[in-house]
Amino acid sequence: MNTTARTLRSSVVAAGAGLLLAATGAVLAPAAMAVPTDTMPPALSVSTAAPAEIGLGGLPVDFTTTASNTGAYDTSSARLIYRIDGGGGLPPNALSLQYRLDGTAWKTVPLTYGDMQFSGELPETFLLAAGKSRTAQLRLGLPMGSPHDGDSNGGTDHLKLTTMISYGASGAADDTDVDTVQVHGLSTQLSGVPATAVAGGPGVTFRATVTNPTASAYENVTDVLFTNRYTTVQVLRSGKWTTLKPITADAEPDVYGFDVIGKDVSLAAHSSTSTKVRVTYRKDAPVGKTTVSPCAIVNEGSIPFRGITSCGTSASITVKAASTSGTPTPTQSAASAASVTPSPTIAAAVATATPSGMTAQLASTGSGGVSATAVAAAGLVATGAGALGFTAVRRRRSRA
Repeated sequence: MNTTARTLRSSVVAAGAGLLLAATGAVLAPAAMAVPTDTMPPALSVSTAAPAEIGLGGLPVDFTTTASNTGAYDTSSARLIYRIDGGGGLPPNALSLQYRLDGTAWKTVPLTYGDMQFSGELPETFLLAAGKSRTAQLRLGLPMGSPHDGDSNGGTDHLKLTTMISYGASGAADDTDVDTVQVHGLSTQLSGVPATAVAGGPGVTFRATVTNPTASAYENVTDVLFTNRYTTVQVLRSGKWTTLKPITADAEPDVYGFDVIGKDVSLAAHSSTSTKVRVTYRKDAPVGKTTVSPCAIVNEGSIPFRGITSCGTSASITVKAASTSGTPTPTQSAASAASVTPSPTIAAAVATATPSGMTAQLASTGSGGVSATAVAAAGLVATGAGALGFTAVRRRRSRA
């Protein structure tokens, strides 16, 4: 009986101990099996609400990127990475990308340029808990240089914006989002230009308009009206005609440019500005066909006519002599006898930019640093009976 009793008591103790251990194990197991942060992979996804369009040479446009963790594990080091491809027409100083995760201060995303694309990632990583999302604010621009130092070389009509999300110090992207951003530029045009003018006679009046069709605001915009050295140009401001000072470039001193809307004007997104212009031809102006030509220049610097440039369609004016007799005036005879030929540099560099933002600009000439666009605008060559005319050859750079 004693032996039997001891055996039963031992069994009860053992069973009780087993139950206690089982209960203790149930409490300790979660702690023992806890997974440190980032030792198990999160499930990350990314979505970018890219801007539909931006302006070539304009200010940046806001957009957002939302990072989500759809998995069961947290990450303390989510990373947002960007690739922007604009083809072969963009110089290394073309693009800007800024961000903010918290607060109001915009910070720069450092970018590198290679293989015809820009690459960079947010300098900050961030915590992304399981089942949570976080939105980063960004803004994208194509400044094409810096204020008062715009690059007259290059352009594009769209950007391919790729957003990637990853975690940890390195590793493949967990998710990728690809968007297309259209690129457009300023447009400039002349309206109501008379077909004829009289040398030494009253001026001819018309309107010059610069339009910003893009989502970018613009700063430092100059609308230049190109004529020849035989003209005086006035604009109507506050009800009075104001005579403008001609601007010339070393490459073509006989070409006069006039800032018809003023220097460094600002344009809001989807806006325009317009001014009334009066052009008067001197008595000694060569008779025959000539032209007036508009070009909008952004971030023009100390070198005349150098910047991000979009040129509009030239308008033809036939200059007639003041005398109605059939005898040519001395000016007519001299002009007709002269053969004016543009220099090889100018002839090779003539170009304009299309309003779409597609490049049609060339590099600097190297002679005095005058931009090719300025030289293009300066391409006033002889046509007809010794008159000066504007030659603008449109060229599109093929995208790589």
